[in-house]
Amino acid sequence: MATVKGEIMRKVRSRREPQEMLSEYDFSGGVRGKYAGRFEKGTIMVVLNPDVAEIFPDPKSVNKALRALGQIIGTALQ
Repeated sequence: MATVKGEIMRKVRSRREPQEMLSEYDFSGGVRGKYAGRFEKGTIMVVLNPDVAEIFPDPKSVNKALRALGQIIGTALQ
């Protein structure tokens, strides 16, 4: 950031028009919301790092571990 007379100034970002989609991206056969039904309302999607994903093979094991951790934290705060 630059300063003018002691005041901090933010950089101005240019407002460029979005570029056209490249021709190799063909979504003409795509279906909007095809997999949306797989997720319940209120579901929070989290991406695990590969090393963590090795420990937890499925969503059930992740939820079980997080519930146990939540109980430990809740007990420690009491």
